[in-house]
Amino acid sequence: MTLMPQERLSQAIMGQASVQRAMDDTVRFTSDRRAFGRSVFDFQNTQFVLAEIATELQVGWSHLDWAINRHVAGKLTAVEASAAKLWHTETQWASLDKCLQLHGGAGYMEEYPIARMWRDARVQRIYGGTSEILKLVIGRSLKT
Repeated sequence: MTLMPQERLSQAIMGQASVQRAMDDTVRFTSDRRAFGRSVFDFQNTQFVLAEIATELQVGWSHLDWAINRHVAGKLTAVEASAAKLWHTETQWASLDKCLQLHGGAGYMEEYPIARMWRDARVQRIYGGTSEILKLVIGRSLKT
């Protein structure tokens, strides 16, 4: 239990890295894939979805910098680590789902990394404490 904050921080980092990889792959895929005579990237919806993910990545990397600094200083609490794992793994799941959608039917084919990343992202919300358990840990800390 004493290593639980470190474990949950590690899982948050894995979730964030997964989103970054999915984003990078999706930008490449949508830039190359053509529909209706132009790249999928050129559609407004694609750019809006990718802009949302890019914003979440920016916030996520900043949050991880904060959490890692607290961990290195020996100050990261179990509640803070739980919140980090909760936010980053839930963001991972939502972001990878959006990236898979932008891949269209190719998103389900195993030869595309997004299919495996999407599938593997599901377990991130379970091991190391389910999202529901993390919410309980965080919620209980709010009562003074």
